[in-house]
Parts: sequence; structure tokens; C-alpha cells
Amino acid sequence: MSRFSELLDEFFYRPDEDVGGLLEFAAGSDEVLPPLPEEIPEEYLAFLLEGECYAVPIRAVQEIGKVPPLTEIPRAEPSLLGVMNLRGDVIPVYDIKLRLKLTDKPPKVAGPDAVPPPRAARILVARTDEGPAGIWVDSVRDVVRLKPSMLEPPLPGMGNERDCVVGIGRRNSQLFVLLDVQQALA
Repeated sequence: MSRFSELLDEFFYRPDEDVGGLLEFAAGSDEVLPPLPEEIPEEYLAFLLEGECYAVPIRAVQEIGKVPPLTEIPRAEPSLLGVMNLRGDVIPVYDIKLRLKLTDKPPKVAGPDAVPPPRAARILVARTDEGPAGIWVDSVRDVVRLKPSMLEPPLPGMGNERDCVVGIGRRNSQLFVLLDVQQALA
């Protein structure tokens, strides 16, 4: 016998060796393992605010529209840009960039010295406990489906906006700051 053949004999089992337990292990057991629970993705509407990507659950959005003429409300809080007429209903329109500390001053989009909105700007009409409310966004990106395993809790140090930032979504290399609409408008 050659040296090679001896090495092979040491590596492989011979027909006369007892390897019954090993064969059962290799064949698998008769016990059926329960299937892993399938992750059900949730759809989010992704949009841009000051060049950063944010997202809200699509179920919280009633509709998306171009920025209509807004009526200024005197002595309103700074984040209230004005009100709009949506098929006969008066809807408040908010700039959540102030709440998120992305800007110090809202755009002047209502009143006599109003500046026309950028072409890509949109109003997200969100469902809230108080009724529909508009959110001014710089542009709408798309609808993304995120599984629970793609979501992370808010990072430490997010400051006062933590109550409306509910997490971070990750799809490939894209990150989405996930917002609670109700808290963002509170």
C-alpha cells in the first residue's frame, strides 16, 4: 500500500467500522423544527428635509399634494406655516424642521410677502388624533418597505427630538430617520 492510500484509509471510514450514530446525525433527525417567523415589512413614505431622508409609516399619510396657497394665521406658533383648503376642509400646515432643529426659521410661504415654494416641495396630509394636518416636506422620495430587522431604536444623544424620532431604518446603504407623525406635530 502506498503512503497516499494509507492517508485515505485514515481519513475515510472503513465498511467494517461502527459509525451508526454518525450516519443518523448526517441523515438528520425526524424532529421537525418549527419554521422561523417570517418578517412582515411595513411600508414607509420617505421624504427629504434639508437634504436628509426621513420616513413615516404610510398608514399615517392620507395623501400627498403640491403646495397650495396658504393663508397665514396671525400670532400662530412658528411651526404653523398657515392653513390650506383641502376640498372644503381647512387643514393646518406645519414645518417640522423647527421641531427637528434643522432650521431656525420657517420659510415665508403665506401672507403678502410670501415666497413661492420650490417646485419639488410637497404637503403630506397626515392622519392625527385631532384630524388631518399638513406637513411641508422638501420633496417626496418613494415608498420603502422595511422589515423589523432593518429598524434600530433612536441613537443616544438625539436630544429633545427623541420623542418624535422613533428609530432609524436601514435599507442597503440608505438610512431613514423614522418619525412619529403625532409627536412631530404635537
